[in-house]
Amino acid sequence: MKSARITGPNEPLKVSESQTPKPLGNQVLVKVKAVGVCHSDLHLWEGGYDLGDGQFMKVTDRGVKYPVTPGHEIAGTVEEIGSDVTGISKGDSVLVYPWIGCGQCPACKAENENLCDTPKSLGVFQDGGYSDYSLVPHYKYLAKLDGVNPDSATSLACSGLTAYTAIKKSNQNMPEFIVVIGAGGLGLMGVQIAKAITKAKIICVDLDDQKLDTAKEMGADYVLNSKDPETSQKIISICNNMGADSVVDFVNAPPTAKLGLSVLRKRGNLVLVGLFGGSIEMSLVTIPLKSIIIQGAYTGNYHDMLELLDLARKGIINPMISKRYSLDDANTALEDLKARKILGRAVINP
Repeated sequence: MKSARITGPNEPLKVSESQTPKPLGNQVLVKVKAVGVCHSDLHLWEGGYDLGDGQFMKVTDRGVKYPVTPGHEIAGTVEEIGSDVTGISKGDSVLVYPWIGCGQCPACKAENENLCDTPKSLGVFQDGGYSDYSLVPHYKYLAKLDGVNPDSATSLACSGLTAYTAIKKSNQNMPEFIVVIGAGGLGLMGVQIAKAITKAKIICVDLDDQKLDTAKEMGADYVLNSKDPETSQKIISICNNMGADSVVDFVNAPPTAKLGLSVLRKRGNLVLVGLFGGSIEMSLVTIPLKSIIIQGAYTGNYHDMLELLDLARKGIINPMISKRYSLDDANTALEDLKARKILGRAVINP
């Protein structure tokens, strides 16, 4: 099989041939039709995360081993099945749940494998979908597409799933106003999901007017360009001069986190999603005085993915694919993502 592999941090991906694996037992071999190009792939390629103050978290410190085939948003068809597989047949169109856990820790036992203490995620800790074929370790990680386009479905395994989990968390305090920061692929999906599953008015904030126009088309009630120095006050004004009930920060950079905190009302809920990195100073006393919640959202569990897939199947959400690349162009795909040349989501079609 043909794969595009990361050989080391900031090294060009190497396209190489290797033996196509044979599935055994509960394993399933999936022929990859589409794999999403995700910011997590970019962090894997760059070797880690900016923690701010000159600190850098290496992915190798988290257990990543190079070389590795990236790509965790995998959609395709079942090519071959192991002897113990049930409910899945050759030729089935499937979406792969990539957030594979150890099966033993408290998170895994609660069916939250995405929060596993020792994760084994596809495309991160084991080879993923930048390849002709992907070996899935157990058939329980597959969901049938049943009519959902494979290209569009890819984002539902990570970016869409992350947005879904974040919006669910932001909806826990029954918000009247939700602020969505960032109108990239993740934020635009968040706007669609918020429109579908909450009763809140949606305020979308970004630096790019074109992206804000798209957010308006996706269902945002208000859009604001954060280049405006009055952005914070304008948000508070829209929210009946009380501030936002919930803020979902799909960027999570120092300026966006500060903006989120500044517009949060009493009893507000800040959900941090993006992995931009950096650090901020905050007034600790305001957290108990305002009784605010600050929480992170990291992908979602398998059942969340099924719920999200059902929303796509019903046409309630529509993942937007703006660019398609071949496997040979995997380096270009990551470079374009890094250079912010991709509006919405991109996929590789091996």
